[in-house]
Amino acid sequence: MNDPSVPGPRPADPLIALRPWEAPEVTSWRRLPMNAVDRRTGALPLDGDWRFQLLPAPDAPAGGRWSTAHVPGAWTVQDTDDLPQYTNVTMPFGEFPPDSPAANPTGVYERELDVPGQWAGRRVVLQVGAAESVLLVHVDGRPVGVSKDSHLAAEFDLTEVVRPGARSVLRLTVVKWSDASHIEDQDHWWHGGITRSVLLYATDPFHLADVTVRARRDGELRVDCRVRNAAGDRALPGGWYLTGELDGEPLAQDAAFDRLNAADDRVSDFLGEARIHATVPDVRTWNAEQPELYGLTVRLHRADGTLADTSYHRVGFRDVEIAGRDLLVNGERVFVRGVNRHDFHPLTGRTVSYDDMRADLVLLKRFGFNAIRTSHYPNDPALYDLADELGFYVVDEADVESHDHAHEIADDPRYLNAFVDRVARMVLRDKNHPSVIIWSLGNESDYGANHDAAAGWLRRHDPTRPLQYEGAAKRGWADPDVASDIACPMYAPLEDCVAHALSGEQTKPLIQCEYSHAMGNSNGTLADHWAAIESTPGLQGGFIWEFWDHGILQRVSDGRPVGRAGAGLYDNGVAAPGHRWAYGGDFGEAPHDGAFVADGIVFPDRTPKPAMYEHREIAAPVRIRCFRHEGVVLANHQHFRGFDWLTGTWELALADGRTLTGPAGLPELCPGETAAVPLPFEVPADGGEAWLTLRVTVAEDQAWAPAGTEICAPQIRIRAADPLRPPVPAGPAVRVDDEGLLLHPLLAAAPVLSLWRAPTDNDELGGTARRWRAWGLDRLVRKVVSVRRGFEEGERGVPPAEGSGRVTVLAEYAGTVGVVRHRQEFTPVEGGVRVDESAELPEEFTDVARVGSVFETVSGLDLLEWFGQGPWESYPDRAAGAPVAHHSSPVDELFTPYLRPQESGGRHGVRRFTLSAPDATGLVVELDGPRQVSVSRYRAEDLTAVTHHDELVPRAGCVVHIDAAHRGLGTASCGPDTFPSYLVAPGVHRWSWTLRVR
Repeated sequence: MNDPSVPGPRPADPLIALRPWEAPEVTSWRRLPMNAVDRRTGALPLDGDWRFQLLPAPDAPAGGRWSTAHVPGAWTVQDTDDLPQYTNVTMPFGEFPPDSPAANPTGVYERELDVPGQWAGRRVVLQVGAAESVLLVHVDGRPVGVSKDSHLAAEFDLTEVVRPGARSVLRLTVVKWSDASHIEDQDHWWHGGITRSVLLYATDPFHLADVTVRARRDGELRVDCRVRNAAGDRALPGGWYLTGELDGEPLAQDAAFDRLNAADDRVSDFLGEARIHATVPDVRTWNAEQPELYGLTVRLHRADGTLADTSYHRVGFRDVEIAGRDLLVNGERVFVRGVNRHDFHPLTGRTVSYDDMRADLVLLKRFGFNAIRTSHYPNDPALYDLADELGFYVVDEADVESHDHAHEIADDPRYLNAFVDRVARMVLRDKNHPSVIIWSLGNESDYGANHDAAAGWLRRHDPTRPLQYEGAAKRGWADPDVASDIACPMYAPLEDCVAHALSGEQTKPLIQCEYSHAMGNSNGTLADHWAAIESTPGLQGGFIWEFWDHGILQRVSDGRPVGRAGAGLYDNGVAAPGHRWAYGGDFGEAPHDGAFVADGIVFPDRTPKPAMYEHREIAAPVRIRCFRHEGVVLANHQHFRGFDWLTGTWELALADGRTLTGPAGLPELCPGETAAVPLPFEVPADGGEAWLTLRVTVAEDQAWAPAGTEICAPQIRIRAADPLRPPVPAGPAVRVDDEGLLLHPLLAAAPVLSLWRAPTDNDELGGTARRWRAWGLDRLVRKVVSVRRGFEEGERGVPPAEGSGRVTVLAEYAGTVGVVRHRQEFTPVEGGVRVDESAELPEEFTDVARVGSVFETVSGLDLLEWFGQGPWESYPDRAAGAPVAHHSSPVDELFTPYLRPQESGGRHGVRRFTLSAPDATGLVVELDGPRQVSVSRYRAEDLTAVTHHDELVPRAGCVVHIDAAHRGLGTASCGPDTFPSYLVAPGVHRWSWTLRVR
C-alpha cells in the first residue's frame, strides 16, 4: 500500500491502474447503494478550504506544492488555469466515446480528518455531494472507492480505514474528463471539482438502509424499510422491530406484512424488510397550491427496545396518475406552469447554497410558476425539500445527456449500466418527495435499448409516478410502445400541438418539456400559447427554457472569473464597473457556443427579466372575465384553493390623467367558479379611455411571500378612447432645413424613418437579421424628393393663406433592394407641431423590424412619463403582463441589460408620453393611437457594435422611437418564430403624432 507521506498516488495505486475515467462499464467501486435516509442532521461537515493541486492528467504524480481550494466549489472559478468552457451540443474535446483527452485536468483535494472518539464502535460513512466527473477516494493512501455521476452524492464506508479519536488524511481526486463526460453533455458550462458539500456521519452498525414512503390522497400511509447490519458477518440481530410517529401520533409495524413475508419465504438473515401501515383520518393533502406536509419519524429498535437508528421525513399525501390524455394530481387536471432550472451561481458556477435555492423558488412562486424540470440532472437535494415546502411539481431528470453522440451511445452496451445506474440512483434518492410527480430518463440522448432498460427498472421500482423522455416521445406523441407516458416535445409549434389535441389520436398528456426559449429579449407569443393551452383539452402546459442567464462574473482586466470574492459586485442585472457577465468564448475557450448560455428568464443575479411579468399575468389565479351592469365578473383559475389568501385593490386609469382607487372585496369562489363584484366607486362619465385594473396581493404572510406582495394585476378596458379630432393649424410656421428635417429646440436629431432594430438573439439565430442586412435595412440611404411649404390651392378645402405654416416632405430610403417612399407632413398646432407620416414598403421587404420614426432629444430630459402599457418592457407579442396605466421612470432605468446588447426597453400600447427635466420642462408627445415606443440612451448601431453591456457608452440625450408597427419577438433562437399576425408586412403604413413643449 502507498506510503501516505509520499505525495500523490503512485503507479501501483489500484484506482489509478483501473483507469476508471475511460471505462464506461465501471460506474463505481465500493460505493454504497443510494437511499432516501437523510443523514445531514448530526453529520460532521467537511466543507471549507482544502489543500489542492491541479494536475495535467489523472496519472500524473502530485507534487509537493499545495494551494488551497474551497469545498464545495468548482476549481474552474477558483483562480486556476483551467477556466470554464461553454458548449451546447459539441463536446469540448474531439475524442470519441468512451475516450477522454490525454490533457485531462485532475484536481487533488486533501485534508486531515479527525474522527470523533465517541464514534467508536459505529459505522463511519463519507458522503461527497457531487464531483465532476470521476471521483477517487483515498484515506491515508489506501484506496477506498470510485464514483461517477457529477450530480449525485457518493457514499463510502470508512469504518475499516479510520480510527475514532485519531487523525487520518482524506484525499479526494477528481478527474474532469472521462467516458462519463459523453453522457453529461448538457447545455451549460463545463466545470471541474467538488461542487456539493462533503460530510462525515456515523450510524450504529445496525441501521436503516433505506426508507420508502408512499402517502395517498385518501390518507393511506405505507412506509417500507430495509434494514442491514454492517458489523461482523452482517447477520441481522433477532427480535428487531420498527416504531414511528406521524405529527406526534404513534405508528406501529405492520404485523400482517410480516406474516405475509414469512409465509412467502421472504425473510432474510442479512436483509431486513418491514412496513409501517396506517390510515390518516381527515388527511390534509399536498398539492402545489397548498403543500401540506406531515412530519414522519421512523425508528429502528433492537429486541431489548433500545434505539438503533432513526429517519425523519416530511410527508405529503397526494396521488399522481394519468387518465386518458390528462395528468391528474389528486384527481384534478392541473396546468403545468413550469421552468427548466440548472444549479447555477454567477460566482461559484455549479455550487449553490440553501439560501440560493430558496431565493430561486420564492421568486418563481411569486411569478406564477408551479413546476420545475431539473434540467438535465438531479439538482441539489435541498431543492426538493424546498419544493415540498413551498409547493412545486417537479420533473426529476436523470443525469443522462449524450447530445453530441446521442444515437451511438443510446444502444451502446458499454453504457447500459451507466444509464440504469443514473436513473435508479436518482429515484432511490428522491422517491419520498411529494413534489416529484414525474421521472425523466434524461435529455437529448436519442432513444435506444439503454433507455428501455432504465425505464424497465424504474417502472418496477416505482409504479406510482409516470415517466417521460423526450427522445422517446418524439418517435410518436401517441405511440404506446415508447418509454414515455407523456408527450413531452420541445419547441413544438403551437399549431402542431393544437392539431394533435384535436386529431382524435391523442393518447397521452401533451406537456412540452421545453418551450418559449428565453434567450435575450424573447418569450414572444407566450400569452398566445397559454390561451390555446387553457382552451384546448389535451394540452396541459410546459416548461420554459430556462430559469437562468448563465453569465459568470468576470474581471475585464484579466478575463478571469471573480469567484466567491465577487459578492456585491452586481445589482439589478448589471455587473459593477470593471466586470461583466461572461458567456461562451469569453474565457478564450474553443469550441464554444457564445451567448446561447444566456437564455433565462432571470439575469445572472436573479433579477427578473420583463418576460417574468408576462408569465405572472398569464398564470394569474384571479381573472377578470367581463364588465357588466352588476359589476366586474371575476373567475378563480386555481385548481385547489379559494381566494381567502388574497386581497385586492381596484385602480381605474383615465386618459385625462386621473387614477381612482378603492378596496376590492374578493368573493368566496371555489376553483373554476365566477362571480360579479361591484366597484367601490362610480366610473366618471368623462375622462376618455378608461382601464380598470385589479391589483391582487397576498393578504397574509405565505411561506414564499409576505403580506402585500403583488400576485397579479388583471385588467379590462371599460371605455374606448375618444375619436381623434383633426388638427387645427395654429402658431408659427414649422421650420425645416434644406433636407426637409424638422428643426426644434428640444431635438438634437430630427425625426426620420426607421425600419431597423438592433437584432435580438432571436433575430440573429433565427436568420431574420441576416435578411434585414441583405436588404440594407441597417444602412438605408435617405434622399429628399421634395420639400413643400403650405397647401396647394384648394387642397383639403383649406385656402393657401390658412395652411402656410405646414410643410410636406417626401423622401426615399434606398436599401440594397427596394426603395421606401416616406412622407412627413408637419402642421403647426397650438403649442407644437403635428406630424403625419406614411411609409410605403416595397414587396421585397416582406418582414421588417419596425416602421416608424426615430429622433433624438437634447440632454437633460431624464424622466419619462407615459399613458400606456408598463411599467416594464413590453412588445406586440409579449404585452399581456403590462397593464395600461399612468407610468413614470427615469430614462436610464428603461433599458433592459440583456447580456448581449440588443433591442430592448420598448413599451407597447403607448398613447402619450412626456420627457422632462428636473424643473418639469420638456416635451410632450401625443400619439394617434396605441403605439410601440422606446426611449433609450443608445442608438441601434450603438447596441449592434458591442458584445457586452460594459462596452456601451450612453448618450447624453434620448433616442426616441415611435413605431407605427413593430415586429414581435418570437423565440426563434431555439424554437418557433413569432406568429404571422405580429410580422411587419410590406405596403403602406401610416401614423401621426404631436410634439409639444411642456
